[in-house]
Amino acid sequence: MRILVWDEEKQARMWMEKAWEIAQYASCERSKCWSVVVKDWVCIWAWYNSPAKELESQRRCSADKMSYHRKVTDKTCCIHAEQRALFDALRNHPEQIEWSILYFIRLDKDWNLSRAGKPYCTICSKMALELWVAEFVLWHDEGITAYNTEEYNLLSYQYEE
Repeated sequence: MRILVWDEEKQARMWMEKAWEIAQYASCERSKCWSVVVKDWVCIWAWYNSPAKELESQRRCSADKMSYHRKVTDKTCCIHAEQRALFDALRNHPEQIEWSILYFIRLDKDWNLSRAGKPYCTICSKMALELWVAEFVLWHDEGITAYNTEEYNLLSYQYEE
């Protein structure tokens, strides 16, 4: 992992500020998130988290995560913002995904940009790794941080609260 500085940090802040606008459309009742896939400083796709196909019948936001069987590995109700951005990039710009950068942000309960936690989502990290995404970029207390996707995936499996 590396802390972004100078032009890279400025560019990341720009994407994260734009994220704030889009993340407000997230329809998950637990968490408001946004991701964008960028290649050569151009956005190739962006998305927020929400139930599959935005269908209310798929909403599980109020369900207690502990009520699910241990075999249910993703206990969130929504398609993750990272997944949606990558799916749509695959549909619309498949030739640009390889070596792209995936930016991720979260909003707090007051709709302000919030710092991300440590890498933990193996579903998104495996998907990005398989698609040859170069880096995940998150905002941490120490600064905006870029993770090589292989490193991000390994750290996701080591996550501890």
